[in-house]
Amino acid sequence: MAPSANGSTSPKNLTPQQEDVPEVNRLTKDDITASLKAGFSDFLARPLMSGFFGLFYAVFGILFVWCLVWLGKIWMIIPAAIGFPLVAPFAAAGLYEMSRRLEKGEDFGWSDILETMANQRNREMGWMAFVTLFIFWVWTYQIRLWLAIILQNASFSDFDGFINSVFFTPQGWTFLAIGTCVGAFLSAVLFSVTVVAMPLLLDRETNFVSAMLTSIRVVTENPVVMLGWAAIISITMLLSLVPAFLGLIFTLPILGHTTWHLYKRAVSPSEI
Repeated sequence: MAPSANGSTSPKNLTPQQEDVPEVNRLTKDDITASLKAGFSDFLARPLMSGFFGLFYAVFGILFVWCLVWLGKIWMIIPAAIGFPLVAPFAAAGLYEMSRRLEKGEDFGWSDILETMANQRNREMGWMAFVTLFIFWVWTYQIRLWLAIILQNASFSDFDGFINSVFFTPQGWTFLAIGTCVGAFLSAVLFSVTVVAMPLLLDRETNFVSAMLTSIRVVTENPVVMLGWAAIISITMLLSLVPAFLGLIFTLPILGHTTWHLYKRAVSPSEI
């Protein structure tokens, strides 16, 4: 393959057979610990900018719940709140870019980060957004389906009625059991295809299918470590929802920065 004029080979000229296939590394719990420390360090380096992304996500969540109340969709509040973190990987794109620049020692401002995020619409990140939102839609649809099948005679006219039907009746316990199993499966699928794919797409020129396959390889070749990371994300995000989503102002940025550093440890540097 002939080099370009500046001495490097453009990834856009790669054929499907020649496309860079990232090597996946073995991870240990020490990689998670080191990534968490680096993620917290990135947060402290730019706390206001990092916190902005967490605040934006939290405000969006509050408005989302308010809209459900306004529309009378009381039954959607709990499943929406639980499923809301599913879209967090896409929301963290700006945090990945911040960590990338901090890692390289580059100076940057708001315009640099926002411009990079805006440019993703012309790259493969948009397809990953579609995958993320599609799984979130499946999550909400299956909740509605099981509500109709199991709690068809329950009253959801107000929030108290919904809570009583779900948490204090045998039918509600059945609904919770099935919903938890289905939700765990969907979360595992989304985690597997996005945990590395999102930062990989921002970092390199590759297609979203290759990025998802690389992400799946990282998970399947490091099942225990990645299961631990998934547990950390799930518990932290759910606890962050308790104080009216406001915990996300701090936890989302730290988890986003950490994900970047874990990606850098999980996937070998590009040789291109």
